[in-house]
Amino acid sequence: MIKFAHNNFNVLNLEKSMAFYEEALNLKEVRRVEKPDFTLVYLGDNGETPHTLELTWLKDRKEPYNLGENEFHLAFVTDDYEALHEKHKKMGCICYENPVMGIYFINDPDGYWLEILPVR
Repeated sequence: MIKFAHNNFNVLNLEKSMAFYEEALNLKEVRRVEKPDFTLVYLGDNGETPHTLELTWLKDRKEPYNLGENEFHLAFVTDDYEALHEKHKKMGCICYENPVMGIYFINDPDGYWLEILPVR
């Protein structure tokens, strides 16, 4: 058997990223690993799924991460698409909208893309 465990994003400012994910997507810390050179924080969706997002903060890292031209992203499904879209619009974090497909994307503080989908 093989199953997903988590996804990882490296972040420059752990507190800023955690605040963004809680405000934008209601993700909350479920586990933390503290080491001298780095901190890992696992964010969960309040028990809706077992999947977590691991934020890795390398304590001596000062320059932004080069995310390249890959269009990798995480996707989130919501049962209140219109309200979440309005919230993200007010936050100023929408980076791309595709009205034909009925989806949009937001950016986190490090530039990672997060897809927002309605329940279909």
